[in-house]
Parts: sequence; structure tokens; C-alpha cells
Amino acid sequence: MLVLGIETSCDETAVSVVENGKRILSNEVLSSLHLHKKYGGVVPEIATRHHVELINYVLRAALGKAKVKLSGIDLIAAVHGPGLVGALLIGLSLAKVLSLALNAPLVGINHLQAHLYAALMLKRRPQFPFVGLVVSGGHTNLFYVRDYLIWETLGRTRDDAAGEAFDKVAKILNLGYPGGPVIEKMAKCGRPDKIRFPRSCLEENSLDFSFSGLKTAVLYYVRDSFGRRASKKSIRNTKIADVAASFQEAAVDTLAEKAIKACLLKGVKNFVAGGGVVANRRLREVLRRRLNRRGIDTYFPKFGLCQDNAAMVAGLGYQQYLRGIVSNLNLEAQPNLTIVPKRKRKKEI
Repeated sequence: MLVLGIETSCDETAVSVVENGKRILSNEVLSSLHLHKKYGGVVPEIATRHHVELINYVLRAALGKAKVKLSGIDLIAAVHGPGLVGALLIGLSLAKVLSLALNAPLVGINHLQAHLYAALMLKRRPQFPFVGLVVSGGHTNLFYVRDYLIWETLGRTRDDAAGEAFDKVAKILNLGYPGGPVIEKMAKCGRPDKIRFPRSCLEENSLDFSFSGLKTAVLYYVRDSFGRRASKKSIRNTKIADVAASFQEAAVDTLAEKAIKACLLKGVKNFVAGGGVVANRRLREVLRRRLNRRGIDTYFPKFGLCQDNAAMVAGLGYQQYLRGIVSNLNLEAQPNLTIVPKRKRKKEI
């Protein structure tokens, strides 16, 4: 079965063709990141306009790379949340038009579930059940995943997402946007044990996250060290790499600690992580080492599938369709979509 996946939840316009949920025939991604850099974050109106202008070109590129025609597509899978509502509407509108024109079934996909499915597209795949961690610019969530349809939310961020904290700390340090790659690069030159930034644990048994305190601690440290009116030049001339490395270590340590706690709570032997922040090599290293020490196997997507992409959407769409999950043309964009277990077959959403 050939599945056409469509992903427009934020600033990436992505279309993919995947065969039988695993074999990626094409995975075209066009980012509008360059348009947002000067604003220090994603501007929803700019992202939406980018999708409108370029999604048809990305669609043609994906079909061309896969060497298939639209008439050969058997199933349409599109993200309908969570994300920016305007951006979601563009991809969802295209998906509905194609579904109607091709008389092909439509499956609405949860963006967070798709990020974890990216790790299930590897040759070495985790067995159900597993604990899953989604870490991105907008989300930091822990899930207990029994199978493709039954998910339980274990924890989520109460304020800033991990990726958002990386962006804000990069801004404090005048390192530019996006923050994740530049913080990781800078951290390689610094000492992660130089500054002891706080690790927020919240209540004793909580699996929720909080990164606002960590971000604020970095802000106060920079102000105390360089002064409120420190210039970009004066900050660059200091050992700012130590700040980046110490911040990264605190964020990674917090994520790893919660992941371990969730795995032990559920008694699982498999752990899966997905999302843009999982491209951070230090995070992968710490998660793998600390979980493997406890007999828990770790699974991460290929680096190219960490960012928002449509291959993970098409793959998950195939699995859900096989289990009776189909949508109709009334499917709505849901910017705050949460995880709701689906148990009944042939259920329309």
C-alpha cells in the first residue's frame, strides 16, 4: 500500500510517499526557518503563507522522487494537530482535496505520535509496550505506549518545552536562532560541570517537566557575570561555552531522570524518543547510557527523521488504517490536540 503523508504543523512543509508503513520512497521537507531567524522564533502568519505558496511544489517533488503518480496513492495521512492552526489547515485542506479526488481513505494523525513512530521505521524496532519521550520546540511529553492505538500520557511540560528553553537560552547568550544546534555546538567547547544549574523535579512522584526555572537561572547568571548591559562583544569574549555546556547538561539530566522514572514505574524494557531535540547527541548519549545501565533498550530515529517530516506521518497512517482508524472530510485542525486512546474499529474521527 502506498501512503501519501502530509505534515504542516509548524514551519516545515513536508510531503512523503511510504510503502507499507516502513519503506520510504520519498520524504521531501522544505523549511521556512530562514524567514523566521530575524524574529527569534516562528511567526505563525509567515509559516502559513510559506505552506500556501509551496505545498504544491513539495507534493510534486515527493511524487517525482517516489516515481509514482497521484492515481497510484492508496491512502492519505495528514497531521491535524497539535500545531499552529493556520499551518495545520493548509496541509489538512490538501489532504481532503486529494482524498476526495482520488477516492482514497483519509487518516488524521497526531503529530506527537508520529514523532515516536519515526523510531519504529528502523530495522531494529522496539517491542510494545514502551515508554516514549517526545522532545521538540513546542512539546516535552512522556507516554506509555501499549500498541499503535493505545497511549497513556504520563507527563508533560508545565511551562517551557525543552526545545523552547534551548531557544531562549541561546537568545540570552546572543547565539542566534534556532537555539538547539548552536547550544550543542558551543557546549562541545565548554565544561558541563562548571556551573550547577537547577534541575526541576516538581512533586515527588510527578513525571511532568518544568524548564522555566532553568532558563531563568541562566538569565540571572549571565546578568550577574556580565551585567545587565553587557554587549554581544563582551559576552562572546568570555567563557560562554561553559554556560552553554552547563545549561545543556541540566536539561539533559532532567529529561533522562524523568525517562528512567517512567520506565521503572511501568516496568518496561524498551524506551523510544522522538522530536527535534532528539537530534542532540549529548541527549542520546546520556539517555542510552543511563537507561542501558538499568537493562532498558533505547531507540532513536535516524537524524533526518527527528525534524518534522511526512514519512513518519505516512508510516503511522498505514498502521492506524490497518487497525480500522479512518477519518472523514469533517476532520478538523486541532492546535491543542492531546493523546486519546483509540480502541474501536472503523471509528471515524
